[in-house]
Amino acid sequence: MAGDTAARVRHLIEQSGLTQAEFAAKAGLDAPKMSKSLSGIRRFTSLDLARIADLCGVSVDWLLGVAQPTPATSARTAEAHATSTHVTSTDTATNSGATVRLTSADAAVKEAERLAQFRADLAFLGYRQEIPRFATGGASRASVRQGRDLAAQATAHATAQGVELWRCQDLAGAVEAAFGVDVRIHPLAPGFDGLSWSDDNAALIVVGTSELPARQRFTIAHELGHLLVRDDQGLHLDVDIHAADHRRQPSEKRANAFAAELLLPAEMLCDRVRRTNRSVAELARLACELWVSPSTLAWQLFNLQLIDKSRCDSLRTMTAWDAAWQAGAVETLGEWIQLASRPRIPGALVRTTFQAYAEGKATLRPFASLIGADTDTLRQAITGMREDSPLQP
Repeated sequence: MAGDTAARVRHLIEQSGLTQAEFAAKAGLDAPKMSKSLSGIRRFTSLDLARIADLCGVSVDWLLGVAQPTPATSARTAEAHATSTHVTSTDTATNSGATVRLTSADAAVKEAERLAQFRADLAFLGYRQEIPRFATGGASRASVRQGRDLAAQATAHATAQGVELWRCQDLAGAVEAAFGVDVRIHPLAPGFDGLSWSDDNAALIVVGTSELPARQRFTIAHELGHLLVRDDQGLHLDVDIHAADHRRQPSEKRANAFAAELLLPAEMLCDRVRRTNRSVAELARLACELWVSPSTLAWQLFNLQLIDKSRCDSLRTMTAWDAAWQAGAVETLGEWIQLASRPRIPGALVRTTFQAYAEGKATLRPFASLIGADTDTLRQAITGMREDSPLQP
């Protein structure tokens, strides 16, 4: 490993056109120490590697000779006859002799790989992401039952962290606070719901910005269900979680049941519904209060035998706007749509990346790259700019 690192640093020095001493100076390293590291007498420190990676635009993993992960993907399409198939994360999947291109997922996959690399570099520096894991109760149990039991465990865990997930409009932030999972909201191609990524260093979710906040919220919960049981270790793509062929797969049944129970816990829902007259108008108001679509609420109520099929059909055909109008909550829905339409960087990842810089274990560039800021401007803002208050006497 050390030999690989030294060889890669020498390669970067050669590519730079600089002398070894000039390269060391430009990277902010001590030239004699660097010479010893290249000869194997001294190990490169984590900060040495961070500065070299920073200067040359490579990752710490690459300098260490760590192979880039090529995770298996579970690729699904919304076409009528498409089926699930496992492929590499790059470009295509073969399905019944036809080639299905993953173009709609490209932006999400690239962003997941980018965020996973941040986590890998942070893990090398000693900042590891800790994610809880729960049991499903065994393969012999029905998928729906597994999902509900998993949600009960997850809900108890979140409550112990002071987070009641079903109450939270900002589910992305709540999931990060309760489980330590990075949740990225990122502009994606239409028709792609989201993905989850799980490896030795990272657990993350990427979903698209959306004008359908209830669908985005359900997707976050659905992907969390995959993560907590480590479905498809690596990259798990969900092109259309609402497609019929997608819903029939055992892991998807479990993830959907998990999401429904997480967002609409049976005990809470039974209590809330029994305090209503169960009219469509009352149930529409409840959907707005619980931050779910009328359709999701309808099916959860029907599955819990709290409403009959006729009432379920009346509620599930209602749009979110219809429900908001009946509930007098159009302004609230508008604010929720604004929230769901904005990109979001994982807060915990931002904090940890800055912590590594503040504690002298990394340069400022990774933090600047993560938040999309210019390094020099950010450095000046952090270290060199102090504004006097206009309120001073």
